[in-house]
Amino acid sequence: MRLIIQRVHSASVDINNSTHNVIENGLLCFVGFCDEDEKSDFDWAINKITNLKLFKNQNSVKQIRGELLIISQFTLFASVKKGTKPSWSKAANPVVAKKMYADFVEICRDQMGDQVKDGVFGANMQIQSVNDGPVTLILDTKNKE
Repeated sequence: MRLIIQRVHSASVDINNSTHNVIENGLLCFVGFCDEDEKSDFDWAINKITNLKLFKNQNSVKQIRGELLIISQFTLFASVKKGTKPSWSKAANPVVAKKMYADFVEICRDQMGDQVKDGVFGANMQIQSVNDGPVTLILDTKNKE
């Protein structure tokens, strides 16, 4: 699993020219899945997202009662090793990834309730954000640095 996490003042996702979800003061999380992802990857990633001290006074998004906007993004597993056309072969199969995304969002909601918003898996989405900092982290559950 790979994630890009951005601290934001606000973020929104539009689908078909209509606002689907909006957050204020929290984290915008792009998440991509691979076939090898398992429960321990979910646990590690969600623990990091909800508990990293990224806000004022060494607080986490959970501590400030901030919001999460979680967007599926298979392109996080792009390989550009050969040529100029990205390969998506390392990304999870779409059927599997859709379930993983739903499970990921559900587990986040179990921890943070209605402060968790999402996009729509597989949809063409327009994401807008006002970054705070900027603070941007890249996490990879197979390379926990």
